[in-house]
Amino acid sequence: MEKNGRALGSVNVTLGSSAKMAAQRRSLMQSQQSWTDDLPLCQLCGVYTTANCVYGPDGKGTQSHPNEDGHFRFRGEDGCFLYGVFNGFDGGRVANFVAQRLTAELLLGQLNSSHSDADVRRILLQAFDVVEKSYFETIDDALAEKANLQSQLPESGFHPLTPQNQKLSDRLGVLEQEVSGGATAVVALILNNKLHIANVGTNRALLCKSSSDGQNQVIQISHDHTTDNEEEIQRLALLGLDPSRLRQAGLIVGQTSTRRIGDYRVKFNYSDIDLLSAAKSKPITAEPEIHGSQSVEGVSGFLLLVSEGLIKALEAAHGPEQANQEMVAIVAAELAQQSSLDAAAQAVVERVKRLHHDAFASGRQRATQCSRHEDMTLLIRVLNYTLADCALTPTQGGRIYPVSVPYSNSQSTSKTSVTLSLVMPSQGTLTNGTNTTSTQEEGTPTPSQSPTATLQSTHTHTQSSSSSSGDGGSLFRQRGSQAAQPDETGRVQPYVDFSQFYRLWGADHCDSQAAQGGLGPQ
Repeated sequence: MEKNGRALGSVNVTLGSSAKMAAQRRSLMQSQQSWTDDLPLCQLCGVYTTANCVYGPDGKGTQSHPNEDGHFRFRGEDGCFLYGVFNGFDGGRVANFVAQRLTAELLLGQLNSSHSDADVRRILLQAFDVVEKSYFETIDDALAEKANLQSQLPESGFHPLTPQNQKLSDRLGVLEQEVSGGATAVVALILNNKLHIANVGTNRALLCKSSSDGQNQVIQISHDHTTDNEEEIQRLALLGLDPSRLRQAGLIVGQTSTRRIGDYRVKFNYSDIDLLSAAKSKPITAEPEIHGSQSVEGVSGFLLLVSEGLIKALEAAHGPEQANQEMVAIVAAELAQQSSLDAAAQAVVERVKRLHHDAFASGRQRATQCSRHEDMTLLIRVLNYTLADCALTPTQGGRIYPVSVPYSNSQSTSKTSVTLSLVMPSQGTLTNGTNTTSTQEEGTPTPSQSPTATLQSTHTHTQSSSSSSGDGGSLFRQRGSQAAQPDETGRVQPYVDFSQFYRLWGADHCDSQAAQGGLGPQ
């Protein structure tokens, strides 16, 4: 009894000191939240984020965990702009830490207009390295405490259920939750009218350039760091890993990304992970891939920073082939409708949510891939782009422009699309945060004209909305002059209702199946 009493007392002392250290760590983390409070936000940018969702059999969605995404959008000195989108996993601690600390590492005097492209690259690489090291410093005590408590448990996998072991196990669970997790990041820096992109993981940077004839050129600047990326496979192969095993596994310790910030398990314990154990050095790195410097002088268009959850939701609903082009088309359409960038970003994300849900509810081939989606974040930064000053109907002077939205037919491998008629109101150019109204010629163009909001693609066949159904386009909800305004929940409602479309499609699909069944032997 005396021995057990001393052991329990030792555990209590250990846990008591652990609580004190935990309080100190929390205080340190909280103190970092004020580092960027005084930095001015960029007014040429709009952001919207929404939480993850899992659909039930009735189609209703529930959130499975708190939102783990993060972002920033700041205007620095000397014509410097900094934007970032961060996709957290196993908690939002790393994403929040990086969003705070990376800003401090880049915008507190480190960057100025005298820096060359090589200087910018060096500063970005150094910033990511310092931020990850700083994060690991904040969990050093917790990792040491975790290792100490683990050493007090029996070495065998089975732990007798004693009061001491129960307390140790409970405390270990708390510590594991505190130190686990990581984040991927895509960061955009505009300096001297040059765009630099730093990417770690699977978020995406898309640049849309609008030409004088109204066509949109889509450029994916960043590269997804996954086992589908041949350059990443070669990087890992040079470290001694087996490319075929990596491709077959797909996931590395639960994540698709081959680069990530944090995640102490793959950074410190990779030699204990079978898939990574042959590596000569740390295989999963936080070193960003830098893309730049791309001039944005005189460019008209917009930059998109898209979280993995948003792009994956769109790919799940419609397939990955045209996801970038479709994302740009949706953004262009909403920029033509909304009177603020935040409202446009919100409308785009809500529209992707609706497309994702409709694909699930349709019961078609892609429904099985759309049972859930992760947190979704979109950041839009306009570049000499025109914005709406209000939402107008065609009779009020608006212009109807088509946007091609592809969908997959499970009965065919060919790609088809439906052209949605969108209303383009009078526009003004957003310059230095102000909206300057410009006049438009009267009259409504025909769908054959080439508007800014139309995305032309050689991979899709476009048909008119009037021919997509027998009721003359009644599948599309009418949008009044006030429809772009947020509802009582603060959300902009989507203006395309696919419910009737799917009901008609389902009926036609059942009829065709029945007809095919009737052709068989009697």
